[in-house]
Amino acid sequence: MTGHHSNHSSSRRRFLTASTTLLTTPFVSRRVHGDEKKLAIHGGRKSVTGSYSKRLRWGAAELEQLTVMLKQNSLFYWKGPRTELFKERFRKHHPATSVHTCSSGTAAVHIAVAAAGTQPGDEIITAPITDIGTVTGILFQQAVPVFADLEPHTYNLNVEDVKKKITPKTRAIIAVHLAGNPCDMAALKLLADEHDLVLIEDAAQAWGAWYDGIPVGTIGHFGCFSMMNSKHISTGDGGVVCSVDQTFGPLMQKYGDKGSDRTTRESAEVLASNYRMSEPQAAVGAAQLSRLEKIVVTRNRLGRLLTAGIADVPGLTPMLEREHDRCTYWFYYFRLDLTRFKCDRNQFAKALVAEGVGASAGYIRTPVYEYPMFQKHSFFNGSWPLRDMGLTTMDYRRVSCPESVEILKTGIRFRITEDMDETYVHQIAAAIRKVATHYAV
Repeated sequence: MTGHHSNHSSSRRRFLTASTTLLTTPFVSRRVHGDEKKLAIHGGRKSVTGSYSKRLRWGAAELEQLTVMLKQNSLFYWKGPRTELFKERFRKHHPATSVHTCSSGTAAVHIAVAAAGTQPGDEIITAPITDIGTVTGILFQQAVPVFADLEPHTYNLNVEDVKKKITPKTRAIIAVHLAGNPCDMAALKLLADEHDLVLIEDAAQAWGAWYDGIPVGTIGHFGCFSMMNSKHISTGDGGVVCSVDQTFGPLMQKYGDKGSDRTTRESAEVLASNYRMSEPQAAVGAAQLSRLEKIVVTRNRLGRLLTAGIADVPGLTPMLEREHDRCTYWFYYFRLDLTRFKCDRNQFAKALVAEGVGASAGYIRTPVYEYPMFQKHSFFNGSWPLRDMGLTTMDYRRVSCPESVEILKTGIRFRITEDMDETYVHQIAAAIRKVATHYAV
């Protein structure tokens, strides 16, 4: 692997250098004056006057695959022609020796956790800002989610805090590439290898992302992807888990197919759920994959353009995309230094919405460990047998990830999509600058 492990300050320098190269577009130096300074929320003119047409996500390519599929005698996934085509196309973007389709991104993570050999009481370190599906499989395997804090501007695992959370019980690390922004995989891989841990990549939001030129999902032992309706590509719901590891990769199929190994025809070797994907979903997925590169290239370009447009706004820090990575911007997130503004975060977001930006305050409401079922340890109908039997002393009421809390308290989120163009993104940047200027201390 050619990745690098750099500290935050050097990453920040590379980020600023990359952003500066983009600061040649007209909106960067443009200064509003007169009536244009008045916020739209106060009756002024909107900054975002343009619009974009949402593409029709399904079309001739999907229809072609579905038409061919309907001529098949079976719609079952095993050795199904559409499933095999899906795997073939998947490998073009995320080359892996083993690929297994499944019913969701949540299922993909559960399959990886189970195939990793997780035992009751094992600990798995992961991010506190993520979809609940990242930890569902950990709990169902009777293991213990352990939350490590995040870096302040990539919103990904802080490797030093991960290191602090490793104990003799640690079995794996799940790196969440939040919003399509790759984690520091070189550092995490080094840490996992040093402690003989399984490294799982939750790439549900990171289709087409690269870490140091390497496709995410192919650096750790497992890569897990989601095809839920809102993802870069979609089958309505669905997922895929892959592996480049010769030991773990062959285990994935049985953990997604009721414990049966279809290559040896042995039944129920292990306890596992039915997470199978059908041929109709694979047919749509195969067609969707033909569009993936164009989608993620566009999102990356527009995300970087927006970063360049707001990089010098006082009191605001854009997303940090490392120089040699490719973030695919499932959403865009920036943070405010609230001491620099005469408004709170919610008011800033409301002002952006009035300007025509589809923004919202924060992401999830709280870190995952603050969800009621964690605070009450009530995962299984009001109880947690693992804790009740003394196999763990974990108390989520005592867990604290302060940077993660601040990320959620000070952030603004909105979508960057392949349907947008540069003019539209220029207007978003202008809206952010306008609101920040108005509320600046």
